[in-house]
Amino acid sequence: MRLVDPDGQQLGIRPLPEALTIARQLDLDLVEVAPLANPPVCRIMDYGKFKFDEAQKAKESRRKTTSVGIKEMKYRPKIGPGDFETKTRQVLRFLSEGHKVKVTIMFRGREVFHPELGKRILDRVAEHVDGTARVESEPRLDGRNMVMVLAPDKRAKQAAAARAAQHDHDSEAGVGGPGAGEAAAGPLSAPAPAAPAPGAEAGAGDGGPAGEGGR
Repeated sequence: MRLVDPDGQQLGIRPLPEALTIARQLDLDLVEVAPLANPPVCRIMDYGKFKFDEAQKAKESRRKTTSVGIKEMKYRPKIGPGDFETKTRQVLRFLSEGHKVKVTIMFRGREVFHPELGKRILDRVAEHVDGTARVESEPRLDGRNMVMVLAPDKRAKQAAAARAAQHDHDSEAGVGGPGAGEAAAGPLSAPAPAAPAPGAEAGAGDGGPAGEGGR
């Protein structure tokens, strides 16, 4: 058989008695991990710990599978702005966790004769989650309710993140541009000191004697 030690290092082809002796010396078990291989592969390990780790992995996998499902959020046609924002934030949180969300509009009394009110609320919810989710099931009447199903949209989320990053980049470039231009234009706008004209200096010198001569 091909023998593998507890660290995953191959020890080569060993006869079964020798492999068992090595495992006992390490106070571990000899486990056949690839019986169909030629030759079969056996590994020295703590079999009890191995089984425990495998059970934990399976449990974690089941937990993740069952925890991602469909959530529901209920609205009323005449919901106030504060309640709308609170419920929609919760919808966004569900979507960010990977859940689908069933959005339900509950009609009471004669409200059921005005489905456009519920449609308006659902359209607002869809607008708020745009870039995070997609409408998997369009709004439809279900008895005295109107329902819509939202699903996480990874592509839309990635596209929105890319747009946001590009916007930030453009904003930074816009802030830096004018500043750099003003700094470069500064020295050009400052007038250089004018050098005295040769004629003017000579004229000032001649003026003194001319005045004296007049006296």
